[in-house]
Amino acid sequence: MKNVIFFKGADITSGESIVVYGMNMEVHEGDLVYIVGKVGTGKTSIIRTIIAENPLSRGEGEVCGYNLSKLRSRDIPMLRRKLGVVFQDFQLLMDRSVEANLDFVLRSTGWKDREAMDKRITEVLEAVGMQTKAHKMPHQLSGGEQQRIAIARAILNAPEVIIADEPTGNLDAETAEGILQLLMSINKERGTAIVMVTHNRSILDRYPGRIFETKDETCKEI
Repeated sequence: MKNVIFFKGADITSGESIVVYGMNMEVHEGDLVYIVGKVGTGKTSIIRTIIAENPLSRGEGEVCGYNLSKLRSRDIPMLRRKLGVVFQDFQLLMDRSVEANLDFVLRSTGWKDREAMDKRITEVLEAVGMQTKAHKMPHQLSGGEQQRIAIARAILNAPEVIIADEPTGNLDAETAEGILQLLMSINKERGTAIVMVTHNRSILDRYPGRIFETKDETCKEI
C-alpha cells in the first residue's frame, strides 16, 4: 500500500529545540491516524513538519512523494496542493466571502480556468452542506459553519491526506460531532487519509484508527 507520509529516525524541532527524537511513522492511502499526547509534547510541531513549515533536522521524511530533506522552497506550494489542512481556529480570511476564500486557494495553487474554478467551488460547498453560504462573510457564520468551510477549502485540490489539528477544539459537542462525521465520510467515501491531532480520547473510541502518542520526547504508535 502506498505511503502518503513516511518518517524514519526523524528529529522534529520547534524553533531551535528538538521536541521529538527519532520518530518513525507511516501513513498509507485511506488511513485514519490520530496523534495524541499532552500539551507541549510536539504534536503541532509534527504537523508543521508534515506541511513543510518546520524543516526536518535529522532523519528521513517524505510527504506525498516529496522528500522533506531535499525540498526546495519553490516546491512547497506543490506539496501543499496535495495536502488539505484544517486548523482549530479555522484560519479563514475574514475580509472576504466564503466563495472568495476558496477562490484565493485555487488561484494560489495554480488554477486559472474561471469556469473550472467556479465548478469546483460549488462541488466542495455541496460536499460539506454549505452550498447556500457562498456569498456570506465568515463573521456571519457559526463556528461549526466556519469549520465546514475550512474543510471545503481543505478538499479543493482533492488531497491525498487531510491534516486536522484539533479540528473540533473550539466547537460545542453537538457541532463537533457533525464535523467529525463529515471528516469520517471524506475518509471512507473518497479514500482520503486523515491525520488528526486531538486531546479528546472519546473520539478514538467512536471512530477507531491508528494512534501515535507523543510522550517523553518520542512519538510512537500504540
